[in-house]
Amino acid sequence: MVLTSLLLLAAGPGQAPPTIDWAMMTERQTVVDRQAGQYLGHVSSVQLPGGEVLIAYPQGHGRGPVVLKRSTNGGRNWSDRLPTPSNWAQSQETPTLHRLVDPRTGRARLIMWSGLYPALIATSEDDGKNWTPLRQVGDWGGIVVMGSVTQRADGTVIAWFHDDGRFLKEGGRATGEFKLLQTESTDMGDTWSEPRVIQSSRAVHLCEPGFIASPDGQEWALLLRENRRQRPSQVVFSKDEGRTWSAPRPLHPSLSGDRHTLRYLPDGRLVAVYRDMADGPTKGDFVAWLGHYEDFKNGRAGQARFRLLDNQNSWDCGYPGLELMPDGSLLAITYGHWEAGQSPFIKAVWWRPEDMDQARTLRQFVP
Repeated sequence: MVLTSLLLLAAGPGQAPPTIDWAMMTERQTVVDRQAGQYLGHVSSVQLPGGEVLIAYPQGHGRGPVVLKRSTNGGRNWSDRLPTPSNWAQSQETPTLHRLVDPRTGRARLIMWSGLYPALIATSEDDGKNWTPLRQVGDWGGIVVMGSVTQRADGTVIAWFHDDGRFLKEGGRATGEFKLLQTESTDMGDTWSEPRVIQSSRAVHLCEPGFIASPDGQEWALLLRENRRQRPSQVVFSKDEGRTWSAPRPLHPSLSGDRHTLRYLPDGRLVAVYRDMADGPTKGDFVAWLGHYEDFKNGRAGQARFRLLDNQNSWDCGYPGLELMPDGSLLAITYGHWEAGQSPFIKAVWWRPEDMDQARTLRQFVP
Protein backbone atom coordinates (compact mmCIF):
# COMPACT_ATOMS: atom_id res chain seq x y z
CA MET A 1 0.00 0.00 0.00
CA VAL A 2 1.99 2.91 -1.28
CA LEU A 3 1.89 6.13 0.72
CA THR A 4 4.19 9.08 0.35
CA SER A 5 3.35 11.02 3.50
CA LEU A 6 5.51 10.55 6.56
CA LEU A 7 2.50 10.48 8.88
CA LEU A 8 0.42 7.34 8.50
CA LEU A 9 -1.66 7.35 11.67
CA ALA A 10 -2.27 9.87 14.40
CA ALA A 11 -2.64 8.77 18.00
CA GLY A 12 -5.89 9.10 19.83
CA PRO A 13 -7.63 7.59 22.84
CA GLY A 14 -7.79 3.83 22.40
CA GLN A 15 -6.22 4.06 18.96
CA ALA A 16 -2.88 2.95 17.62
CA PRO A 17 0.22 4.99 18.39
CA PRO A 18 1.69 7.16 15.63
CA THR A 19 3.06 5.18 12.69
CA ILE A 20 6.08 6.67 10.95
CA ASP A 21 6.84 5.74 7.36
CA TRP A 22 10.40 4.51 6.82
CA ALA A 23 9.62 2.37 3.78
CA MET A 24 11.09 4.92 1.36
CA MET A 25 14.45 4.96 3.17
CA THR A 26 16.11 2.57 0.74
CA GLU A 27 19.57 3.40 2.10
CA ARG A 28 18.60 1.22 5.08
CA GLN A 29 17.59 -1.73 2.91
CA THR A 30 19.29 -4.40 0.88
CA VAL A 31 18.11 -7.30 -1.26
CA VAL A 32 19.18 -10.56 0.37
CA ASP A 33 17.96 -12.96 -2.32
CA ARG A 34 15.81 -12.77 -5.41
CA GLN A 35 15.08 -15.25 -8.16
CA ALA A 36 12.98 -14.43 -11.20
CA GLY A 37 9.70 -16.33 -11.17
CA GLN A 38 10.49 -18.07 -7.87
CA TYR A 39 8.61 -17.45 -4.65
CA LEU A 40 11.15 -16.93 -1.83
CA GLY A 41 9.43 -17.07 1.51
CA HIS A 42 9.35 -17.05 5.26
CA VAL A 43 12.61 -16.07 6.98
CA SER A 44 14.04 -17.27 10.29
CA SER A 45 17.31 -15.94 11.73
CA VAL A 46 19.84 -16.68 14.43
CA GLN A 47 22.76 -14.55 15.60
CA LEU A 48 26.07 -16.26 16.30
CA PRO A 49 28.89 -15.21 18.63
CA GLY A 50 30.75 -12.32 17.03
CA GLY A 51 27.64 -10.97 15.35
CA GLU A 52 27.32 -13.21 12.31
CA VAL A 53 23.72 -13.79 11.27
CA LEU A 54 22.46 -17.00 9.69
CA ILE A 55 19.07 -17.13 7.97
CA ALA A 56 16.92 -19.91 6.55
CA TYR A 57 13.92 -19.63 4.22
CA PRO A 58 12.03 -21.80 1.71
CA GLN A 59 11.93 -21.65 -2.05
CA GLY A 60 8.15 -21.55 -1.98
CA HIS A 61 5.26 -20.60 0.28
CA GLY A 62 6.40 -22.58 3.32
CA ARG A 63 6.94 -25.74 1.30
CA GLY A 64 10.12 -25.96 -0.74
CA PRO A 65 13.89 -26.49 -0.61
CA VAL A 66 15.50 -24.72 2.34
CA VAL A 67 18.02 -21.96 1.60
CA LEU A 68 20.74 -20.88 4.05
CA LYS A 69 22.63 -17.58 3.86
CA ARG A 70 25.05 -15.80 6.16
CA SER A 71 25.98 -12.16 6.83
CA THR A 72 29.12 -11.03 8.63
CA ASN A 73 28.47 -7.27 8.53
CA GLY A 74 25.10 -6.66 10.12
CA GLY A 75 23.02 -7.62 7.11
CA ARG A 76 24.51 -5.16 4.65
CA ASN A 77 25.90 -7.99 2.52
CA TRP A 78 25.04 -11.67 2.28
CA SER A 79 26.79 -14.81 1.18
CA ASP A 80 25.77 -16.93 -1.75
CA ARG A 81 23.39 -19.76 -0.94
CA LEU A 82 25.22 -22.15 1.36
CA PRO A 83 25.48 -25.94 0.93
CA THR A 84 22.77 -27.93 2.70
CA PRO A 85 22.04 -31.66 3.16
CA SER A 86 20.20 -33.16 0.21
CA ASN A 87 16.98 -33.97 2.06
CA TRP A 88 16.45 -30.32 2.97
CA ALA A 89 15.10 -30.02 -0.58
CA GLN A 90 12.05 -32.02 0.55
CA SER A 91 11.09 -29.63 3.36
CA GLN A 92 7.30 -29.31 3.56
CA GLU A 93 6.95 -26.25 5.79
CA THR A 94 8.59 -23.02 6.91
CA PRO A 95 12.05 -23.73 8.39
CA THR A 96 12.91 -22.13 11.74
CA LEU A 97 16.38 -21.63 13.26
CA HIS A 98 17.25 -21.57 16.96
CA ARG A 99 20.42 -21.52 19.06
CA LEU A 100 20.62 -23.58 22.26
CA VAL A 101 23.23 -23.42 25.02
CA ASP A 102 23.72 -26.12 27.66
CA PRO A 103 24.02 -24.17 30.95
CA ARG A 104 26.05 -26.97 32.53
CA THR A 105 28.78 -27.17 29.89
CA GLY A 106 28.41 -24.04 27.75
CA ARG A 107 28.08 -26.21 24.64
CA ALA A 108 26.09 -24.51 21.89
CA ARG A 109 24.00 -26.14 19.21
CA LEU A 110 21.93 -24.82 16.34
CA ILE A 111 18.68 -26.54 15.47
CA MET A 112 16.45 -26.15 12.43
CA TRP A 113 12.85 -27.33 12.42
CA SER A 114 10.64 -28.18 9.45
CA GLY A 115 6.99 -28.94 9.98
CA LEU A 116 3.79 -30.54 8.83
CA TYR A 117 3.68 -34.29 9.48
CA PRO A 118 6.07 -35.54 10.67
CA ALA A 119 7.99 -32.79 12.46
CA LEU A 120 11.64 -32.85 11.38
CA ILE A 121 14.80 -31.43 12.92
CA ALA A 122 18.41 -30.86 11.82
CA THR A 123 21.34 -29.85 14.03
CA SER A 124 24.71 -28.12 13.73
CA GLU A 125 27.52 -28.29 16.29
CA ASP A 126 29.76 -25.70 14.56
CA ASP A 127 27.59 -22.58 14.25
CA GLY A 128 25.98 -23.62 11.01
CA LYS A 129 29.00 -24.59 8.94
CA ASN A 130 27.89 -28.22 8.80
CA TRP A 131 24.43 -29.66 9.30
CA THR A 132 22.82 -33.04 9.74
CA PRO A 133 20.03 -34.15 7.42
CA LEU A 134 16.49 -33.54 8.60
CA ARG A 135 15.22 -36.40 10.79
CA GLN A 136 11.86 -37.29 12.31
CA VAL A 137 11.51 -36.55 16.04
CA GLY A 138 8.28 -38.41 16.82
CA ASP A 139 4.89 -39.54 15.61
CA TRP A 140 3.52 -36.01 15.44
CA GLY A 141 3.71 -32.82 13.44
CA GLY A 142 2.16 -29.40 13.08
CA ILE A 143 2.06 -26.06 11.30
CA VAL A 144 5.10 -23.74 11.49
CA VAL A 145 7.09 -26.10 13.71
CA MET A 146 8.41 -24.28 15.74
CA GLY A 147 6.88 -20.86 16.21
CA SER A 148 9.25 -20.11 19.09
CA VAL A 149 11.89 -21.90 21.15
CA THR A 150 13.43 -20.96 24.50
CA GLN A 151 15.13 -22.61 27.48
CA ARG A 152 14.36 -22.84 31.17
CA ALA A 153 17.02 -21.95 33.71
CA ASP A 154 17.96 -25.63 33.98
CA GLY A 155 18.52 -25.86 30.22
CA THR A 156 15.29 -27.65 29.32
CA VAL A 157 14.28 -26.60 25.82
CA ILE A 158 10.67 -25.50 25.35
CA ALA A 159 9.12 -25.16 21.90
CA TRP A 160 5.68 -24.09 20.67
CA PHE A 161 3.69 -24.61 17.50
CA HIS A 162 0.08 -24.95 16.39
CA ASP A 163 -2.14 -27.27 14.41
CA ASP A 164 -5.71 -27.39 13.12
CA GLY A 165 -6.09 -31.18 13.09
CA ARG A 166 -4.41 -31.86 9.76
CA PHE A 167 -0.82 -32.55 10.77
CA LEU A 168 -0.65 -33.43 14.46
CA LYS A 169 -1.04 -37.07 13.47
CA GLU A 170 -0.71 -38.85 10.15
CA GLY A 171 -3.87 -38.70 8.07
CA GLY A 172 -5.45 -35.91 10.09
CA ARG A 173 -8.21 -33.60 8.93
CA ALA A 174 -9.06 -30.00 9.72
CA THR A 175 -11.46 -29.84 12.65
CA GLY A 176 -12.19 -26.13 12.87
CA GLU A 177 -10.32 -26.04 16.18
CA PHE A 178 -6.86 -24.50 16.50
CA LYS A 179 -4.57 -25.98 19.13
CA LEU A 180 -1.48 -24.32 20.57
CA LEU A 181 1.00 -27.00 21.56
CA GLN A 182 4.17 -27.26 23.63
CA THR A 183 6.95 -29.84 23.49
CA GLU A 184 10.10 -30.13 25.62
CA SER A 185 13.60 -31.56 25.40
CA THR A 186 16.00 -32.27 28.26
CA ASP A 187 18.93 -33.30 26.04
CA MET A 188 19.55 -30.22 23.87
CA GLY A 189 17.12 -31.30 21.18
CA ASP A 190 18.04 -34.94 20.66
CA THR A 191 14.64 -36.17 21.88
CA TRP A 192 11.33 -34.39 22.40
CA SER A 193 8.25 -35.00 24.52
CA GLU A 194 4.82 -35.75 23.12
CA PRO A 195 3.25 -32.32 22.53
CA ARG A 196 0.63 -31.14 25.00
CA VAL A 197 -2.15 -28.65 24.32
CA ILE A 198 -1.82 -25.37 26.22
CA GLN A 199 -4.72 -23.59 24.49
CA SER A 200 -7.44 -24.58 22.04
CA SER A 201 -10.48 -22.87 20.57
CA ARG A 202 -12.91 -22.85 17.69
CA ALA A 203 -13.94 -19.25 18.33
CA VAL A 204 -10.43 -17.81 17.98
CA HIS A 205 -7.71 -19.44 15.91
CA LEU A 206 -4.49 -18.64 17.75
CA CYS A 207 -1.21 -19.59 16.16
CA GLU A 208 2.43 -18.69 15.38
CA PRO A 209 3.52 -17.93 18.96
CA GLY A 210 6.14 -15.22 19.42
CA PHE A 211 8.01 -15.64 22.71
CA ILE A 212 9.36 -12.96 25.03
CA ALA A 213 10.24 -13.03 28.74
CA SER A 214 9.60 -10.16 31.12
CA PRO A 215 12.64 -7.97 31.86
CA ASP A 216 13.28 -9.83 35.13
CA GLY A 217 12.75 -13.22 33.49
CA GLN A 218 10.01 -14.19 35.93
CA GLU A 219 7.18 -14.21 33.42
CA TRP A 220 6.90 -15.62 29.92
CA ALA A 221 4.58 -14.33 27.20
CA LEU A 222 3.50 -15.71 23.83
CA LEU A 223 2.08 -13.19 21.34
CA LEU A 224 -0.36 -14.93 19.02
CA ARG A 225 -1.80 -14.42 15.56
CA GLU A 226 -5.60 -14.64 15.37
CA ASN A 227 -6.22 -16.48 12.14
CA ARG A 228 -10.00 -16.12 11.90
CA ARG A 229 -9.51 -12.34 11.60
CA GLN A 230 -12.39 -11.81 14.02
CA ARG A 231 -10.46 -10.44 17.01
CA PRO A 232 -7.17 -8.68 17.78
CA SER A 233 -4.01 -10.68 18.25
CA GLN A 234 -3.85 -12.33 21.66
CA VAL A 235 -1.30 -13.05 24.39
CA VAL A 236 -0.90 -15.76 27.03
CA PHE A 237 1.36 -15.64 30.11
CA SER A 238 3.22 -18.12 32.30
CA LYS A 239 4.82 -17.47 35.69
CA ASP A 240 6.39 -20.94 36.02
CA GLU A 241 8.56 -21.28 32.89
CA GLY A 242 5.81 -22.71 30.74
CA ARG A 243 4.42 -25.33 33.10
CA THR A 244 1.05 -23.58 33.23
CA TRP A 245 -0.45 -20.81 31.11
CA SER A 246 -3.07 -18.11 31.49
CA ALA A 247 -6.15 -17.83 29.34
CA PRO A 248 -5.57 -15.72 26.21
CA ARG A 249 -6.44 -12.05 26.25
CA PRO A 250 -6.36 -9.43 23.49
CA LEU A 251 -3.39 -7.26 22.70
CA HIS A 252 -3.85 -3.60 21.88
CA PRO A 253 -4.95 -3.28 18.23
CA SER A 254 -1.60 -1.63 17.42
CA LEU A 255 -0.06 -5.10 17.84
CA SER A 256 -2.62 -6.95 15.73
CA GLY A 257 -0.56 -8.85 13.24
CA ASP A 258 1.13 -12.08 12.28
CA ARG A 259 4.37 -13.76 13.34
CA HIS A 260 5.51 -11.35 16.06
CA THR A 261 9.27 -11.43 16.60
CA LEU A 262 10.61 -9.45 19.57
CA ARG A 263 13.92 -8.20 20.95
CA TYR A 264 14.88 -6.02 23.90
CA LEU A 265 16.83 -2.81 23.42
CA PRO A 266 19.72 -2.02 25.80
CA ASP A 267 17.50 0.50 27.63
CA GLY A 268 14.89 -2.17 28.39
CA ARG A 269 12.30 -1.24 25.79
CA LEU A 270 10.95 -3.77 23.32
CA VAL A 271 10.86 -3.82 19.54
CA ALA A 272 8.45 -6.18 17.81
CA VAL A 273 8.32 -6.72 14.05
CA TYR A 274 5.42 -8.40 12.28
CA ARG A 275 2.98 -8.33 9.40
CA ASP A 276 0.47 -5.61 10.27
CA MET A 277 -3.12 -6.85 10.15
CA ALA A 278 -4.87 -4.01 11.96
CA ASP A 279 -7.27 -2.02 9.81
CA GLY A 280 -5.51 1.06 8.51
CA PRO A 281 -3.15 2.33 5.81
CA THR A 282 -0.32 -0.06 6.77
CA LYS A 283 -2.43 -3.23 6.79
CA GLY A 284 -0.44 -5.99 5.13
CA ASP A 285 2.88 -4.13 5.44
CA PHE A 286 5.99 -5.02 7.46
CA VAL A 287 6.04 -2.89 10.59
CA ALA A 288 7.91 -2.41 13.86
CA TRP A 289 6.36 -1.57 17.23
CA LEU A 290 8.26 0.26 19.99
CA GLY A 291 7.20 0.11 23.61
CA HIS A 292 7.65 -1.66 26.93
CA TYR A 293 6.78 -5.14 28.16
CA GLU A 294 4.23 -3.59 30.50
CA ASP A 295 2.58 -1.84 27.55
CA PHE A 296 1.49 -4.99 25.77
CA LYS A 297 0.89 -6.80 29.06
CA ASN A 298 -1.60 -4.13 30.10
CA GLY A 299 -3.20 -3.56 26.72
CA ARG A 300 -1.52 -0.23 26.07
CA ALA A 301 -0.66 1.15 22.66
CA GLY A 302 3.10 1.53 23.05
CA GLN A 303 5.22 4.48 21.97
CA ALA A 304 5.25 4.33 18.17
CA ARG A 305 5.08 2.12 15.11
CA PHE A 306 7.23 2.26 12.00
CA ARG A 307 6.43 1.00 8.54
CA LEU A 308 9.71 -0.66 7.58
CA LEU A 309 8.76 -2.09 4.17
CA ASP A 310 5.80 -1.46 1.87
CA ASN A 311 4.21 -4.73 0.76
CA GLN A 312 2.52 -4.62 -2.65
CA ASN A 313 0.25 -7.51 -1.66
CA SER A 314 -2.68 -7.28 0.74
CA TRP A 315 -1.11 -9.65 3.27
CA ASP A 316 1.69 -11.93 2.03
CA CYS A 317 4.85 -10.80 3.85
CA GLY A 318 6.41 -10.47 7.24
CA TYR A 319 7.66 -13.75 8.67
CA PRO A 320 10.82 -12.05 9.96
CA GLY A 321 14.10 -12.58 11.62
CA LEU A 322 15.07 -9.81 14.05
CA GLU A 323 18.47 -9.33 15.71
CA LEU A 324 20.02 -6.74 18.02
CA MET A 325 23.54 -6.44 16.67
CA PRO A 326 26.73 -5.89 18.72
CA ASP A 327 26.95 -2.27 17.53
CA GLY A 328 23.47 -1.59 18.91
CA SER A 329 21.68 -1.53 15.56
CA LEU A 330 18.64 -3.63 14.76
CA LEU A 331 18.48 -5.94 11.76
CA ALA A 332 15.23 -7.36 10.38
CA ILE A 333 15.05 -9.81 7.48
CA THR A 334 11.80 -10.79 5.81
CA TYR A 335 10.08 -11.74 2.58
CA GLY A 336 7.35 -9.93 0.70
CA HIS A 337 5.99 -8.61 -2.56
CA TRP A 338 8.32 -5.63 -2.68
CA GLU A 339 7.61 -4.94 -6.38
CA ALA A 340 4.10 -5.10 -7.78
CA GLY A 341 3.49 -8.07 -10.04
CA GLN A 342 6.76 -9.77 -9.10
CA SER A 343 7.43 -12.91 -7.08
CA PRO A 344 8.18 -12.41 -3.38
CA PHE A 345 11.84 -11.97 -2.45
CA ILE A 346 13.97 -11.40 0.63
CA LYS A 347 15.00 -8.00 1.98
CA ALA A 348 16.94 -6.84 5.02
CA VAL A 349 16.41 -3.51 6.78
CA TRP A 350 18.47 -2.01 9.59
CA TRP A 351 18.22 0.97 11.90
CA ARG A 352 19.42 2.27 15.27
CA PRO A 353 17.24 2.67 18.35
CA GLU A 354 18.15 6.35 18.43
CA ASP A 355 16.66 6.71 14.94
CA MET A 356 13.31 5.73 16.41
CA ASP A 357 13.63 8.21 19.24
CA GLN A 358 14.79 10.98 16.93
CA ALA A 359 11.74 10.48 14.74
CA ARG A 360 9.52 10.72 17.81
CA THR A 361 11.40 13.69 19.31
CA LEU A 362 11.28 15.66 16.07
CA ARG A 363 7.58 14.79 15.84
CA GLN A 364 7.99 13.68 12.26
CA PHE A 365 4.58 12.05 12.50
CA VAL A 366 2.75 15.34 13.07
CA PRO A 367 0.84 16.40 9.92
